[in-house]
Amino acid sequence: MSAGTVTQTTPVPLIMGPTGAGKTDLALRLAARYPIEIVSVDSALVYRGMDIGTGKPSREQLERFPHHLVDILEPSQPYSAGQFVRDALQAIAAIRSRGNLPVLVGGTMLYFRALRRGMADMPSANPELRQEIDAEAARVGWPALHARLAEFDPLTAQRIQPNDGQRIQRALEVHRLTGTTLSELHAQTRPADPTMTFAPFAWSPSDRERLFAAIVRRFELMMQA
Repeated sequence: MSAGTVTQTTPVPLIMGPTGAGKTDLALRLAARYPIEIVSVDSALVYRGMDIGTGKPSREQLERFPHHLVDILEPSQPYSAGQFVRDALQAIAAIRSRGNLPVLVGGTMLYFRALRRGMADMPSANPELRQEIDAEAARVGWPALHARLAEFDPLTAQRIQPNDGQRIQRALEVHRLTGTTLSELHAQTRPADPTMTFAPFAWSPSDRERLFAAIVRRFELMMQA
């Protein structure tokens, strides 16, 4: 691959995998050999100052191979899958305009899913309604609210544990705000850019013991740092 061979129809490579699988090392090796630019797909690396516990590439690595969507926010600022999709599409377009190949690397699968499949048009959070649902949960418990959810949206209820208050709350909130179930809204999703194609790669050791050992070693290095 050489500069100038990347077009708007070239599939965008996606390198996905669990923590400790070596995704970043692979991406850095590729960047040293080919005209690529790395786009981070990580919900923690977007934040400045969160370096050690997130496994963020070193300052030297970031200076040699700049990563898009790394260190773009303060920890107090919210970030969402929807905002990631907008930022990623902008980064991909800019990289392609330079004749380089964007390579998306990370382990936040929600972000990959949102980019490839799109996101439903969800209502914003409603603090008053959330307080009302929390008060109901305090009276009857989250399993009881989960049972209510199952009555009108069994598909969503199947994906949520009876004690997962955060997700039960959101499913009930969406239904009360829109009159539509969460599963119905998810079924209406469309790709953010229907013209864009992807080449997904799962990067994970076949030997799980190797992966577990790598995670333990990473934790030890983080503690030392």
